[in-house]
Amino acid sequence: MTDSTAAVPLSAPLYGASFGQAISRFFKKYATFSGRASRSEFWWWFLFNLIVGGVLYGIAAIGGASGATVSDNGMMVPGPGFAVAVIPYSIWLLATIIPWLALAWRRLHDTNRSGGWYFIGLVPLVGGIILLVFFLLDSDPAGARFDR
Repeated sequence: MTDSTAAVPLSAPLYGASFGQAISRFFKKYATFSGRASRSEFWWWFLFNLIVGGVLYGIAAIGGASGATVSDNGMMVPGPGFAVAVIPYSIWLLATIIPWLALAWRRLHDTNRSGGWYFIGLVPLVGGIILLVFFLLDSDPAGARFDR
């Protein structure tokens, strides 16, 4: 870590965070819904989660493909390897759901929006797009009102 990033406390957003710094801060702020998260913190974590989740799901899919059968009604029945391989994937999802919500909440704070805006993602068709736009927006200094 450089001197400029070492001085940034965990309670403040780390603008220009590196991949490793973003992952580290994600786990250090595991269930912290207050404060803010920079775009780099948010998107580096998103990429890391996409890679890890993709690899774990890929392993589960490969495990399910080996020994798979087709039932009488034409549905594919995964092989026994799927049940074993889906366990690490499920553990990963359960272990990261709360910190993912906290990170999203803090990212919305950094754009000067309440974390409650996260629920706009539940609106069919447009909610997810609106939420994506919010996540992509630049930081708003007025978001400091969400800091402790």
